[in-house]
Amino acid sequence: MNRKVAMNSEKMVGQTAGVGFQIGVRRTLPITREQAWAYLVSSEGLSLWLGEGNTLEQLEVGETFESREGISGQVRVLKPFHQIRMAWRAKAWEHSSTLQIRLLQVKSDRTTISFHQEKLADAHTREQMKLHWEQVLATMTARTNSQTHEDK
Repeated sequence: MNRKVAMNSEKMVGQTAGVGFQIGVRRTLPITREQAWAYLVSSEGLSLWLGEGNTLEQLEVGETFESREGISGQVRVLKPFHQIRMAWRAKAWEHSSTLQIRLLQVKSDRTTISFHQEKLADAHTREQMKLHWEQVLATMTARTNSQTHEDK
């Protein structure tokens, strides 16, 4: 095999054979799965991960949305307290990606929130989305921690 062919067959971090580039970001929070779900689907939570001023009226399969920032998409799978899967597209993108959010209960009072996004166009977009979802989880951590302390 010549060197050029070998170099082209090497994959970059996050690159897959079938779905382009993907990213997964997760964090375990000291809240129940029910608390995590309630926050994710609240108006504050939806604004955090769908964008401010999003048009999602009901979180149901088939519902579409668009935010002021130009993020748009459609809910494809909805399993309350467990999973949301949707088409998710930033304004400048040519194609939609697939975003999946999962809630994994670690203990009765600890839940891992996982954002997994695939069908990203390239390594640069992957890195942008990695930073975005890390920021979403950091903000969610701060907000749910402050709510947990207020409840005590």
